[in-house]
Amino acid sequence: MGNISLFQIAILLASAALIAPLAKYFRIGAVLGYLFAGVIIGPFVLRIFTDAEKMLHVAEFGVVLLLFLIGLELRPQRLFAMRKSVIGAGGTQVMVSALILFAMMLGAQYGWRIALFTGLALALSSTAMVLQVLKEQGELEHRHGRLGFAVLLFQDIAAIPMIAFVGLLAVSGGEQATMTWYGAAKALGAICIVILAGRYVLGFVFHLIAKTGVSEAMTAFALLTIVVIEIIMKSAGLSPALGAFIAGALLADSAYRHEIEADIKPFESLLLGMFFVAVGMSLDLRLITEIPGTIILAAAILMITKGIILFFTGRYFGLNVKSARRFAVALAQGGEFAFVLTTTALAAFVITRDFASKVNVVVTLTMVATPLLMLAEGWLSARAAPAADADDKHDDMPDQGGHVVIAGLGRFGQIIARVLAARKIPFTALDGDPTQIEIVRKFGGKVYFGDASRQDILDAAQVSKARAFVVCVSNPQASLKIVELVRKKYPDLPIYVRARDRNHVHQLMDHGVEHIMRETFLSAVEMSRRVLLEAGLGREEAARTIKAFASGDRARLYDDYQHYSDVQKMAESAKRHAQELSDLFETDADAGLAEVPPKNDQPRRRSRSAR
Repeated sequence: MGNISLFQIAILLASAALIAPLAKYFRIGAVLGYLFAGVIIGPFVLRIFTDAEKMLHVAEFGVVLLLFLIGLELRPQRLFAMRKSVIGAGGTQVMVSALILFAMMLGAQYGWRIALFTGLALALSSTAMVLQVLKEQGELEHRHGRLGFAVLLFQDIAAIPMIAFVGLLAVSGGEQATMTWYGAAKALGAICIVILAGRYVLGFVFHLIAKTGVSEAMTAFALLTIVVIEIIMKSAGLSPALGAFIAGALLADSAYRHEIEADIKPFESLLLGMFFVAVGMSLDLRLITEIPGTIILAAAILMITKGIILFFTGRYFGLNVKSARRFAVALAQGGEFAFVLTTTALAAFVITRDFASKVNVVVTLTMVATPLLMLAEGWLSARAAPAADADDKHDDMPDQGGHVVIAGLGRFGQIIARVLAARKIPFTALDGDPTQIEIVRKFGGKVYFGDASRQDILDAAQVSKARAFVVCVSNPQASLKIVELVRKKYPDLPIYVRARDRNHVHQLMDHGVEHIMRETFLSAVEMSRRVLLEAGLGREEAARTIKAFASGDRARLYDDYQHYSDVQKMAESAKRHAQELSDLFETDADAGLAEVPPKNDQPRRRSRSAR
């Protein structure tokens, strides 16, 4: 990037620190804020930075980090579960877009090499921008967000052979392919090195570093891994993003996945912001002022063409009209891989520098337009049909009555679902995690995508006709939110709730829940019984001990409800009950048959079956 002054570093950090919060405050999206900041500090306005191209090359490391984190999230079973949408929707969009754009360029009297390059380069969307915007809008878990993620994943994978293929289009004087057998073997070797290292080396090294307990060493090695991968892939003429994605995917099942992700995420967010700033810097305002009609028309044609293809792709793969339109607007722009392909094609003399500049400006303009178009589309949709967005936030559910509704199908909810299925009792299971849904469905489970804390989702699940509602989500706050809504809308419906701890039980009792099960209580009590046996107690004595403890613990649970928000009284109660239990065992070894009775002054609203 050449020499960079402290003043320039300060400007970049100021952009990262100020632009995102300001953009969020004005509701224009952080990506759009970064793009505008790049335009302002770039070579055509304030000229704080004059070499936008070098800045862009450095900032592309943020995209590499993004692909690495995407790989970390994609376990092999999730990739397999998503194969239909990734290969189907993603393959359809890329092939159809490339062919139509290729035909349009031929019709505009361009040579077939330039036309083919343009079709390939512009068929790809911006992974960094789309994921960031959808995340900001909270739409990644919507049906169009999930399909968009699948399409972007296919594009990221497809970009790699595209980069290699552009080399085959090279001409230097006459027609001469620059991709030799040696080059192909070198590229394949680089990929194999990354795969083998990710499979057999990285996990082992991370394990060794983790044993030292030096957290900064873990962070340093994670960043070093990505830098080395970038060096290997670039030396083979391939995209570093592919290598980072492969390495991330190979580490997805690692025990250190979450720590690696936590270490990398701050760097990824910062560098990705710098990437968008650099994209804004690279916007050649001279071309926009010299041939504004041509540039704007080209950008409009690109977005309209891709938008139509994406819309019908979304409809074919099950999106409703509103979701398909949102999906199309989100992915209709050109992407960051177009810059990579343009650089490759320019070096191989497939295109001229003037043509490359025009392509880059058109792509940048579409990226700038995307957040604005998404804001406009959201505003128009809200005015046209404020409640119409419910359809894209849950799967279609069967028409039934007398069923059980299960909110959350993790390890706890799955057991309940399996028991109900074994007795052929109908149920509708809701879960907000697309990965969990795909895995459960793979094994034949019936589960539907939807947030159980939303009234429209509960209506779709026909909770009003249900015989019981079971809350199995692990997050206490999410659990309370669901219970509050269900209790308010369906006051006579029996609610069974998985509780995290005693405080969670008391909060549920505030809402009048009568059937509460502490998630680890019974298993912990049973393990305690077995430990007592191992410690030398007889079976009857161990059973009496456990029975007395469980009875006393339930009594204390009711007592504590009266002052569960008072930490001091809770601590005093814990000490008192522990002493009472100890005294009980000391004074009468045979008192296990006599349970500790609940107090007569139990609160009016309490759980009849809290455990």
